Amino acid sequence: MKKETRTYFLIPILIFTGMCLNVHAQHQHPNHSHGEPVQSQGMASMDADAQFIPYNFERHAVGDNDILIEILYSGICHSDIHTVKAHWGTPSYPVVPGHEIAGRVVEVGKNVTKFKAGDYAGVGCMVNSCGVCEHCLRGEEQYCDNGLKTYTYNSRDSFHDGAITMGGYSSNIVVSERFGIQLPEGTPLDKVAPLLCAGITTYSPLRTAQVKAGDKVAIAGFGGLGHVAVQYAVSFGADVTVFDITESKRQVAMDMGAVRYVNVNDPGQLEGLSNSFDVILTTIPYNYDMEMYIRMLKVDGHLIQAGMPPAGEYPSIDTGLLSGCRRVYNTHIGGIPETQEMINYSVEKGIYPEIEVITPAQITEAYDKIEAGEVQFRYVIDMSKL
Repeated sequence: MKKETRTYFLIPILIFTGMCLNVHAQHQHPNHSHGEPVQSQGMASMDADAQFIPYNFERHAVGDNDILIEILYSGICHSDIHTVKAHWGTPSYPVVPGHEIAGRVVEVGKNVTKFKAGDYAGVGCMVNSCGVCEHCLRGEEQYCDNGLKTYTYNSRDSFHDGAITMGGYSSNIVVSERFGIQLPEGTPLDKVAPLLCAGITTYSPLRTAQVKAGDKVAIAGFGGLGHVAVQYAVSFGADVTVFDITESKRQVAMDMGAVRYVNVNDPGQLEGLSNSFDVILTTIPYNYDMEMYIRMLKVDGHLIQAGMPPAGEYPSIDTGLLSGCRRVYNTHIGGIPETQEMINYSVEKGIYPEIEVITPAQITEAYDKIEAGEVQFRYVIDMSKL
């Protein structure tokens, strides 16, 4: 009998700034606010030049189901750069980015049970969703069927009068306790912060692909996402190969447990890799030769796109390469339960990103260095220096 061939298409993920209001869903989760708006200080970009300046703004009052977090650290994600520089369409300026947030709870609403003042808490890529649809009830809030998933910044907040959300490059944030992530006491908050995006964005697809001991796994792109992905894949017992465009990261990759490092700019290192991998996770945030990697997949293998290129730069493929049930698909962060699982696993296994801590005054310079490829892994902003 002929084996069924299924074709999966890579569908670009866009961050939406407009969302419709589902009144029924909102009524299912009343969140009465009786206090005053919360004053916040942040670092904002006023246009696509990404020149960050101090910016004062208001956050909505702490509601009955909300927590107020004093932000201590905020990671810089490549998504921040794409958003601020209008690579995915024009954002709502001014933009206060940041969705890798770690801090301390300083106030809780009267209905809150998950946190108390003094607890450490994190916030990732989302701050709200309808809470009642099929996907929200399954803990997959990123796929909210009612179109009410609210991103941490540059997103229209249907739950708070359509205000545009402001992110973690700031002094504080107010968020529903449902979207707060519990951070165990004693964890290094500066290193935990990037896990709220870089961690879940790589942990989730590796879990979805059911990576296990003995699997042959490739990580394409050994940067802010890729070096975290390598640590997870190694911890799952996989045989990990790293692909990158430079020799400078080879030793670091090997020290993290990779068994092979391939510089794609050296054709000789690419020889003999056809039909080699069960899973390839690509973290490359720009257009690249995806077909080269598809040829490296085994039958029934998975190629998962985690990096998000600018609009118009998505890699394209010849679907004829997908014979043998070779699966090609993208991934979109992870839901809140899985994000908490990822944090707990990371702390237990000691999996953290390599970071460089900077001050808010260095954000503009950090963006320039990231785009120039002059940083190996992750910048984290010390928001106490705001």
